[in-house]
Amino acid sequence: MENRVTLQEWFDRVDSEKSGNITAVQLKEALAVGNLQFPLSVVHQMIRMYDFDRNGTMNFQEFVALNNFLLKVQHAFSDLERGRGFLVPDDVFEALVKIGFKLDSPAFYSVCESFDQSKNGRLRLDDFISICIFLQSARNLFNSFDTAKQGRVTLDLNQFVYCTANCRI
Repeated sequence: MENRVTLQEWFDRVDSEKSGNITAVQLKEALAVGNLQFPLSVVHQMIRMYDFDRNGTMNFQEFVALNNFLLKVQHAFSDLERGRGFLVPDDVFEALVKIGFKLDSPAFYSVCESFDQSKNGRLRLDDFISICIFLQSARNLFNSFDTAKQGRVTLDLNQFVYCTANCRI
């Protein structure tokens, strides 16, 4: 999926109505072809992250942006999984730092626990991608409130509810 022509062919196959946009269900099916199984809620979050025109679907440009993000995440995972097919928390922390997410210990362990579907301390690729999607979505929302770019925000209850509703997976 690394070159644009291949991506366009893949997108066109998924866009069965030839509308120029794909839905969350179509994206979920496309990801499953690449052996990436995600709950529909995670796929909806992927679309929200890259739905630049805010129409609830994904056009080709948005699909390319998502693909670039997923490739970056997959490379970080591959660099550290050592043929095991999973990452342990120390590896997850290192991979997240490579991608640009720096969390303190309580936040990090809370995220790992939340996204470890099997609850065995071994995060598979789809778990790791889900973590990264959550963190990127949280970062995007945080940045929209951090207008002074100071790394701190003050939220009222309505803003907090808005943020949690938009970062859910």
